[in-house]
Amino acid sequence: MQKIALLGTSADPPTCGHQALLKGLLSLYPQVATWASDNPQKHHGAPLALRAQLLQALVEEINDPRLQQEQTLSHPFTIRTIEQATARWPEAELVFVVGSDLAALIPGWKSSAQWLSRCRLAIAPRQGWPLRDQALADLKRLGARIDLLELQVPASASSALRQSPEQRQIPAAVWTLLLEHNLYGLFPSLR
Repeated sequence: MQKIALLGTSADPPTCGHQALLKGLLSLYPQVATWASDNPQKHHGAPLALRAQLLQALVEEINDPRLQQEQTLSHPFTIRTIEQATARWPEAELVFVVGSDLAALIPGWKSSAQWLSRCRLAIAPRQGWPLRDQALADLKRLGARIDLLELQVPASASSALRQSPEQRQIPAAVWTLLLEHNLYGLFPSLR
């Protein structure tokens, strides 16, 4: 059974951390699907359609046919995303990927026990966000089948970059679009 890694993200904006995570997932899984989504617990700095465009630029920059942006999987609630992914790939083993910063929050997500029973949960370490034993225990009590990924994901946070964008923290294709759309207070320099 083919495994498909599923990575939803706010992509607000996509960072070098997102880029490293997607490339790392490609080293572990035969297929990776990603999408931009609205997180009901966050305030977003750009509309979903524009964040999807930013993520698509990153996917194109990575340029690997095993990586696809599957925007149709985007939904504020993970249970709906897993239902859509199951319909899209009925024969695949789905692996839902989160960063270590989100692991402790999953028990509070809508229908978490339901969707955790329908896929594996892969947790990617993020520098600065250690994974706590209590978070793992809580997830296992909900029935999560957990894979701890051995990846190096830099400590870059979209929330911090919205406040103070740093070009070195944002992939080149994404940076170009940020300037083009005057996002996050960035304006193209006049020459």
